[in-house]
Amino acid sequence: MSDKANTRSATTASSKTPPLLEVKGLCKYFPIFRKGIWRRQIGLVKAVDDINLTLNTGETLGLVGESGSGKTTTVRTILRAFTPTSGSVFFLSKKGLINLATLQMRDLKPLRQEMQLIFQDPFSSLNPRMTVGEIIGEPLKIHRLVQNSEIKDHVAEMLKMVGLKPKHRLRYPHAFSGGQRQRIGIARALIMRPSLVIADEAVSALDVSVQAQIINLLVDLQQQLGIAYIFVAHDLSVVRHISKRVAVMYAGRIVEWAATEKLFTEPQHPYTRLLMSAVPNPDPRVPMNFLLSGEPADPARLPSGCAFEPRCPEKIAVCSRERPELVEWEAGWWVACHLRQESGL
Repeated sequence: MSDKANTRSATTASSKTPPLLEVKGLCKYFPIFRKGIWRRQIGLVKAVDDINLTLNTGETLGLVGESGSGKTTTVRTILRAFTPTSGSVFFLSKKGLINLATLQMRDLKPLRQEMQLIFQDPFSSLNPRMTVGEIIGEPLKIHRLVQNSEIKDHVAEMLKMVGLKPKHRLRYPHAFSGGQRQRIGIARALIMRPSLVIADEAVSALDVSVQAQIINLLVDLQQQLGIAYIFVAHDLSVVRHISKRVAVMYAGRIVEWAATEKLFTEPQHPYTRLLMSAVPNPDPRVPMNFLLSGEPADPARLPSGCAFEPRCPEKIAVCSRERPELVEWEAGWWVACHLRQESGL
C-alpha cells in the first residue's frame, strides 16, 4: 500500500488537532489447529476483540484487568509486534497521521523511534553481554540519529535524567538492583525522545518502595519530555496515581472507560466494581471485601452473550443472549453493560 494511502494530513483529517493515537475496531485472533499430521484450523482465540480508544499527546491512559484479559496483546498489536486481524491504529507521527495497522514491516522501522516499550522484567530485557552504555546507545546506532562520537554524551545525559550516574555506562546489568535496571530500561526507551511509550507492567516486578520511585520518575519525565503513556498494570492504586483516564478490559474487550477519578469513585460496570473491591485498604481494621469469584472467560470459547455473565452478580436475562456494546453512558464515560443501558441509571 502506498504512503499516500497510509498517511493523512492532520489538517484534512479534522479541523482540530487529532489525538496522538486512535484505535478503531482493533482485533487480534490467534488460530487453533488440530493436533497431528492434518493441522486443520478448528477455532480462534479472540485475544483482542473490537477495541476502540484514544490517547492524547502527553496523556497517560491506564489499562487494567485480570491476567488473560488481553492487555498485553492489545498494546503489542498497537505497536505492531503482532499484525492486527482487523481494525485501524492511527498514530500522529512527525510525518502525519499514519495507520500502523496497514503498514508493511519495512515502513514501520522509521516509526519505532517515536513509539517505545518498557518491559515488565528489567533483567531479562537487558542483554547481559552488553554494557549499560551499549544498551542505551544501541537505538541511536540502529536509527543513525547521531554520530558515533556523540553517542557517549547522549547516553550520559539520559543516565542523569533517570537518576543514574554517567560512569554507570561502563558496567553490566548484573551489577545493578532491580529498580536500577528498570531505570536503564526506561533510559533505553527514551533515548530517541519518543512521543508514545507503552509501559507493560513496568513496576510489577519491583518492591513497593521502588515502585513509587519509578512511578514518580515516569511522571517527571512525562512533564519534561511531553510523553504519552499507555500504562498496563494489575495494581489499581498505581494506575489511579499515574493515569488521567482508565480503560478496564475483560475477555479481550473494553467494558468501561472513563476519567480516572470518576471510574474509581463511581464505577458503573459490575466487573469494575468487583475489581475495586480487591484493592487493599491501608487501614488494618477495615476488612477485605473481595467478591469476585469464578474463573475468567476463555477467549477461545466465549459465551454468546456478555462474557462476564457467568460471574456477574447483577446479570439480567438479556445478558446471556446478547453481547453488550460499548456505548457512551455519560460524556467521556463509556460502559458495555446491558443493565446500565436498559435502566439508564
